[in-house]
Amino acid sequence: MDSKNACESSTVMNEIVLPNDTNVFGNLMGGRLMYWMDIAAGITAVKHCNAPCMTASVDNLSFKNPIKLGNVVRIEAKITRAFNTSMEIHLKVWGEDNLHQYRYESNEAYFTFVALDPNNKPRPVPAVIPETEEEKLLFEGALRRRQVRLILGGKMKPDDASELKALFSN
Repeated sequence: MDSKNACESSTVMNEIVLPNDTNVFGNLMGGRLMYWMDIAAGITAVKHCNAPCMTASVDNLSFKNPIKLGNVVRIEAKITRAFNTSMEIHLKVWGEDNLHQYRYESNEAYFTFVALDPNNKPRPVPAVIPETEEEKLLFEGALRRRQVRLILGGKMKPDDASELKALFSN
Protein backbone atom coordinates (compact mmCIF):
# COMPACT_ATOMS: atom_id res chain seq x y z
CA MET A 1 0.00 0.00 0.00
CA ASP A 2 1.52 3.32 -1.09
CA SER A 3 1.95 6.18 1.35
CA LYS A 4 0.20 9.48 0.61
CA ASN A 5 1.06 13.10 1.25
CA ALA A 6 -1.12 14.78 3.85
CA CYS A 7 -2.16 17.49 1.39
CA GLU A 8 -3.66 14.93 -1.03
CA SER A 9 -6.70 14.39 1.19
CA SER A 10 -7.17 17.82 2.75
CA THR A 11 -10.69 19.23 2.66
CA VAL A 12 -12.04 22.76 2.91
CA MET A 13 -15.75 23.13 3.56
CA ASN A 14 -17.79 26.33 3.83
CA GLU A 15 -21.27 26.83 5.28
CA ILE A 16 -23.32 29.94 6.00
CA VAL A 17 -24.91 30.29 9.43
CA LEU A 18 -28.67 30.52 8.94
CA PRO A 19 -31.34 31.19 11.59
CA ASN A 20 -32.10 27.47 12.08
CA ASP A 21 -28.38 26.89 12.90
CA THR A 22 -28.30 29.31 15.83
CA ASN A 23 -29.11 29.38 19.53
CA VAL A 24 -31.05 32.13 21.34
CA PHE A 25 -27.93 34.34 21.36
CA GLY A 26 -27.64 34.32 17.56
CA ASN A 27 -24.54 32.09 17.67
CA LEU A 28 -23.96 28.90 15.72
CA MET A 29 -24.96 25.91 17.86
CA GLY A 30 -22.04 23.68 18.87
CA GLY A 31 -23.84 20.54 17.76
CA ARG A 32 -24.39 21.92 14.26
CA LEU A 33 -20.70 22.82 14.01
CA MET A 34 -19.70 19.34 15.20
CA TYR A 35 -21.96 17.85 12.52
CA TRP A 36 -20.25 19.92 9.81
CA MET A 37 -16.80 19.09 11.23
CA ASP A 38 -17.64 15.37 11.17
CA ILE A 39 -18.58 15.64 7.49
CA ALA A 40 -15.34 17.47 6.60
CA ALA A 41 -13.23 14.97 8.57
CA GLY A 42 -15.09 12.05 6.99
CA ILE A 43 -14.42 13.37 3.49
CA THR A 44 -10.73 13.70 4.34
CA ALA A 45 -10.58 10.13 5.70
CA VAL A 46 -12.30 8.66 2.64
CA LYS A 47 -10.05 10.63 0.28
CA HIS A 48 -6.97 9.29 2.11
CA CYS A 49 -7.83 5.60 2.03
CA ASN A 50 -10.39 5.32 -0.81
CA ALA A 51 -12.69 3.28 1.41
CA PRO A 52 -15.76 3.83 3.59
CA CYS A 53 -14.85 5.23 7.00
CA MET A 54 -16.57 5.81 10.31
CA THR A 55 -15.95 8.16 13.20
CA ALA A 56 -14.19 6.44 16.09
CA SER A 57 -13.57 9.39 18.40
CA VAL A 58 -13.63 13.16 18.77
CA ASP A 59 -11.29 14.87 21.18
CA ASN A 60 -9.94 18.24 22.13
CA LEU A 61 -12.86 20.11 20.60
CA SER A 62 -12.06 23.64 21.74
CA PHE A 63 -14.56 26.48 21.37
CA LYS A 64 -12.64 29.78 21.17
CA ASN A 65 -15.01 32.29 19.56
CA PRO A 66 -18.67 32.02 18.59
CA ILE A 67 -19.73 32.26 14.97
CA LYS A 68 -22.61 34.66 14.44
CA LEU A 69 -25.75 34.41 12.34
CA GLY A 70 -24.99 35.34 8.72
CA ASN A 71 -21.26 34.61 9.01
CA VAL A 72 -19.53 31.96 6.94
CA VAL A 73 -18.01 28.91 8.62
CA ARG A 74 -14.74 27.72 7.06
CA ILE A 75 -13.64 24.22 8.08
CA GLU A 76 -10.21 22.93 7.08
CA ALA A 77 -9.57 19.22 7.66
CA LYS A 78 -6.23 17.52 7.15
CA ILE A 79 -4.97 14.06 8.03
CA THR A 80 -2.12 14.16 10.54
CA ARG A 81 -1.16 10.50 10.76
CA ALA A 82 -2.41 7.03 9.88
CA PHE A 83 -1.97 4.04 12.10
CA ASN A 84 -2.92 0.48 11.13
CA THR A 85 -6.62 0.95 10.42
CA SER A 86 -7.26 4.40 11.90
CA MET A 87 -6.48 7.97 10.90
CA GLU A 88 -6.25 11.13 12.96
CA ILE A 89 -7.78 14.20 11.30
CA HIS A 90 -7.00 17.73 12.52
CA LEU A 91 -9.67 20.36 11.96
CA LYS A 92 -9.42 24.13 12.16
CA VAL A 93 -12.54 26.28 12.02
CA TRP A 94 -12.85 29.98 11.25
CA GLY A 95 -15.74 32.35 11.21
CA GLU A 96 -15.78 34.84 8.36
CA ASP A 97 -17.67 38.10 8.70
CA ASN A 98 -17.93 39.15 5.07
CA LEU A 99 -19.81 42.37 5.85
CA HIS A 100 -16.91 43.71 7.95
CA GLN A 101 -14.33 41.69 5.98
CA TYR A 102 -12.50 39.84 8.72
CA ARG A 103 -11.83 36.25 9.67
CA TYR A 104 -11.46 34.89 13.19
CA GLU A 105 -10.46 31.56 14.69
CA SER A 106 -13.39 29.70 16.18
CA ASN A 107 -12.59 26.05 16.85
CA GLU A 108 -10.05 23.29 16.61
CA ALA A 109 -10.37 19.53 17.12
CA TYR A 110 -9.01 16.08 16.40
CA PHE A 111 -11.24 13.35 14.98
CA THR A 112 -10.27 9.71 14.57
CA PHE A 113 -11.71 7.64 11.73
CA VAL A 114 -11.45 3.93 10.98
CA ALA A 115 -11.45 2.56 7.42
CA LEU A 116 -13.83 -0.33 6.72
CA ASP A 117 -13.65 -3.28 4.33
CA PRO A 118 -16.72 -4.66 2.45
CA ASN A 119 -17.67 -6.65 5.60
CA ASN A 120 -17.58 -3.48 7.75
CA LYS A 121 -14.43 -4.68 9.52
CA PRO A 122 -11.39 -2.41 10.01
CA ARG A 123 -8.97 -2.45 7.10
CA PRO A 124 -5.40 -1.13 6.69
CA VAL A 125 -4.88 2.45 5.56
CA PRO A 126 -1.97 4.10 3.72
CA ALA A 127 0.72 5.82 5.76
CA VAL A 128 0.89 9.63 5.78
CA ILE A 129 3.89 11.57 4.50
CA PRO A 130 4.07 14.97 6.24
CA GLU A 131 5.74 17.69 4.15
CA THR A 132 5.32 21.11 5.78
CA GLU A 133 6.63 22.07 9.22
CA GLU A 134 3.06 22.17 10.57
CA GLU A 135 2.31 18.72 9.13
CA LYS A 136 5.51 17.35 10.70
CA LEU A 137 4.60 18.77 14.13
CA LEU A 138 1.07 17.35 13.95
CA PHE A 139 2.46 13.99 12.76
CA GLU A 140 4.94 13.82 15.65
CA GLY A 141 2.27 14.60 18.27
CA ALA A 142 -0.30 12.18 16.84
CA LEU A 143 1.09 9.09 18.58
CA ARG A 144 0.93 10.81 21.99
CA ARG A 145 -2.63 11.97 21.33
CA ARG A 146 -3.56 8.44 20.22
CA GLN A 147 -2.14 6.93 23.40
CA VAL A 148 -4.10 9.40 25.54
CA ARG A 149 -7.30 8.50 23.64
CA LEU A 150 -6.65 4.77 24.10
CA ILE A 151 -5.96 5.17 27.83
CA LEU A 152 -9.08 7.30 28.37
CA GLY A 153 -11.14 4.80 26.35
CA GLY A 154 -9.87 1.90 28.49
CA LYS A 155 -8.12 0.26 25.52
CA MET A 156 -4.57 0.80 26.76
CA LYS A 157 -2.95 0.65 30.17
CA PRO A 158 -1.04 3.77 31.17
CA ASP A 159 2.08 1.66 31.72
CA ASP A 160 2.00 0.65 28.04
CA ALA A 161 1.99 4.24 26.76
CA SER A 162 5.66 4.39 25.77
CA GLU A 163 5.36 7.69 23.92
CA LEU A 164 3.78 9.39 26.94
CA LYS A 165 6.38 7.96 29.32
CA ALA A 166 9.12 9.43 27.16
CA LEU A 167 7.73 12.92 27.87
CA PHE A 168 8.13 12.53 31.63
CA SER A 169 11.35 10.53 32.00
CA ASN A 170 14.95 11.17 31.12
